[in-house]
Amino acid sequence: LPPQFSGLLGTVYRRGNLSFTRDGNSLLSPVGNRISLFDLKNNKCETLPLATRLNIVCVGLSPDGSLAILIDEEGAALLVSLIGKCVIHQFYFHKPVHSVSFSPDGKKFVVTKDNLAYLYHAPGKKREFNAFVLDKTYYGPYDETTCIDWTDDSKCFAVGSKDMSTWVFGAERWANLIYYSLGGHKDVIVACFFEENSLDLYTISQDAALCVWQCDTELDGLKPMPPKDAAKEKKAAEDDEELLEEPKGEEIHGKADPSEEETRNKVKYSRVAKYFFNKEGDFNNLTAAAYHKKTHLLVTGFASGVFHLHELPDFNLIHSLSISDQRIASISINCTGDWIAFGCSGLGQLLVWEWQSESYVLKQQGHFNSMVSLAYSPDGQYIVTGGEDGKVKVWNTSSSFCFVTFTEHKSGVTAVTFTSTGYVVLSASLDGTVRAFDLHRYRNFRTFTSPRPSQFSCLAVDSSGEIVAAGSQDSFEIFIWSMQSGRLLDVLAGHEGPVSSLSFNPMKCILASASWDKTVKLWDMLDSWRTKETFIMNSDVLVVAFRPDGKELAVAALNGQITFWDHDNAVQTGSIEGRHDLQMGRKELDKITAKQAAKGKSFTTLCYSADGQSILAGGLSKFVCIYNVKEQILMKKFEISCNHSLDAMEEYLDRRKMTEFGSMALIDEGGGGDEGVAIPLPGVKRGDMSYRHFKPEIRVTCVRFCPTGRSWAATTTEGLLLYSLDSGLIFDPFELDIDVTPSNIRKTLSQKEYTMAIVMAFKLNEKKLIQEVIEAVPSSEVDVVCSSLPDLYVEKLLEFLASAFETSCHLEFYLIWAHKLLMLHGQKLKTRSVQLLPVIQFLQKSIQRHFEDVSKLCEWNIYNIKYALAISQQRGMKRAAEETPGDEEELDSDSDYLM
Repeated sequence: LPPQFSGLLGTVYRRGNLSFTRDGNSLLSPVGNRISLFDLKNNKCETLPLATRLNIVCVGLSPDGSLAILIDEEGAALLVSLIGKCVIHQFYFHKPVHSVSFSPDGKKFVVTKDNLAYLYHAPGKKREFNAFVLDKTYYGPYDETTCIDWTDDSKCFAVGSKDMSTWVFGAERWANLIYYSLGGHKDVIVACFFEENSLDLYTISQDAALCVWQCDTELDGLKPMPPKDAAKEKKAAEDDEELLEEPKGEEIHGKADPSEEETRNKVKYSRVAKYFFNKEGDFNNLTAAAYHKKTHLLVTGFASGVFHLHELPDFNLIHSLSISDQRIASISINCTGDWIAFGCSGLGQLLVWEWQSESYVLKQQGHFNSMVSLAYSPDGQYIVTGGEDGKVKVWNTSSSFCFVTFTEHKSGVTAVTFTSTGYVVLSASLDGTVRAFDLHRYRNFRTFTSPRPSQFSCLAVDSSGEIVAAGSQDSFEIFIWSMQSGRLLDVLAGHEGPVSSLSFNPMKCILASASWDKTVKLWDMLDSWRTKETFIMNSDVLVVAFRPDGKELAVAALNGQITFWDHDNAVQTGSIEGRHDLQMGRKELDKITAKQAAKGKSFTTLCYSADGQSILAGGLSKFVCIYNVKEQILMKKFEISCNHSLDAMEEYLDRRKMTEFGSMALIDEGGGGDEGVAIPLPGVKRGDMSYRHFKPEIRVTCVRFCPTGRSWAATTTEGLLLYSLDSGLIFDPFELDIDVTPSNIRKTLSQKEYTMAIVMAFKLNEKKLIQEVIEAVPSSEVDVVCSSLPDLYVEKLLEFLASAFETSCHLEFYLIWAHKLLMLHGQKLKTRSVQLLPVIQFLQKSIQRHFEDVSKLCEWNIYNIKYALAISQQRGMKRAAEETPGDEEELDSDSDYLM
């Protein structure tokens, strides 16, 4: 069964608005065209298995937290169930949408696009033919609308605009409030907020000014429209709808300067105060704001990365802090008002700040530029990534969070790897250094350099972790260092072109090096580093990879071929023509078709699966291919992204974007100056950063298989994508026959035939049922059951135990199972150690994680006990010193001590 998409790491926020869930413990963050859910209580992150066509720009969350509306750059919307994590409905708004907001009662939602506000009926719990039904269209602002806020009882809503005005509209036709226009600002309105259970309003503009508006009417004072007028309005609207092809809903036209007659007996607003944030005169654009109505807390974010906390309506500054050097793009406050979330789109930062204790609940940041390389730790628990921003980040695969970032490199990181112990990370960089980082103390403890400065393009470390090798792309040499001493042991010369890839044989001390000089060389590390063998290729070699058992070598070349070699006998065993499978997309400015462009493309990254039967390959394309090595056929192609905000996604050019002067993409909108058409430099791969609007190109820079064999990862333009066998519900029976049913399994279990019940449960292969059967076996019977279990099911049971360790609380019970299985079947398992290695590593990863958690707890308990003992001994000595001779006094003091 193919792995399913399970998560997106490395990118935590791109653009759009952040939203807290109803309970305030989780945060929704838009990441490109996907959405991530950060569980702040349990310290976990999950990316929902759905995607929009373009980058998400706004997210609307229903008050009960069950539904979300995701809207992309072109106005295409998805209605998503956050319970089922699936798409319920699709809708197209035809134009870019600026904001979306549900009413507090959840019955309606408002969408702002252009200079209009649209009120829709929200989808309910009933089944409906159309989930989005337009109720009213509101006219009023002259320029684009920017923000929305509702009153607590859902009777009215306010809309801010770029024309410096704020409009208050009635969600229903109230006799004394249909619309009201508020001015008072000199810049674009960034946010507007109603006071709790009131029509009083706060408006905030980009020039850091806050206006406080007082209304002369309470919410209860809103009068419904008289029935006669309402009936006339309804009939007129119905007549209009008959003339039109599709229903448009009711239209409300607001006027900026209504006549006296129109404002008579209507709601009136008056400005009671105006405050300015920039009192020192340092002009700083206000970019985002959020308001918590219960605590009257206003949070404002600025373009310089500073945020202020104020108490309204008195505008008292609580505190001010700089959290970034980039503009704050989005702010959100949770329901209790304790946690504030900030999103900075420039650096891809996501921060959750607890303002009362002044501490971070969450602080995550992805790579600023694209990721280039990744590596799994030997137990599959961690992933290390290297980026063009010179940072090395280590991620936890179970929580999806980055827990350490190393910033010592001064230039882009080209390769990263773990040593066999899993506690040392190595990274090579274009700054001419290879650095070793310790994951115990989080420090750079070794720095390897070459005699002459050279840029390192690849890196490898042998299975013992003692020998470190790095290839140079300018001097064509390979440098060998000792990890123990940090000394340069040797420089391997022989290649006549840049060294593109290095790989150590996992079983022997042999290094394979690939170069643009069309050769692959094998070097024996134990025999004075002499060249053992040289393989001549037909084209420049880009990447080499050894099979996990070390008996086969895979080589990818510039002509798109993957060749397989028996390196001991220097014989080619097979080849795959991968050019057509890579399936390039056509970029907006390409002069030739995608099919022609694909002829010059090739795979730039290779990786064997944990069992060595398959090989993963990726390159400058949106596809990752997985091939069967023995049959040399394509098994599956994974489309890593459907995000059309990236370049090279289309197979054919869009004719609608073609004009008589060429492609519309050539015109750099808002570029200024006389030269409106921008021609990119030849060879630019990542989009021209000097453009106002540039599209990064979709590419896969590195693929790696998890040592446990359960998942694989790829670094792409989107971020770090994980594909796992453990995600999704799949019915995958094994040797199923007619008698194997859940009722028969439970019947066998009740008769205490435990071994038979386990075999039947594995045949049905339902995880919950297997868990039920295994947990029903008494711990005293585990030894007998393990000894009578057929060999075929031992491996399956080990795999189940490894996955059960991750979620179950029955730690000792499952450890007994693992111990008995390995003790009784150890010798037989040893004969198939290569095939079973991924399962054993999966088990080791699960046990190691529990060991670390329990040992931390034990250390903390030991420390507390020692502290308690020390305190009690100190008090005992004090008491002994205070004691005076005499039986009565001794008895008194003893009784005091006991009390």
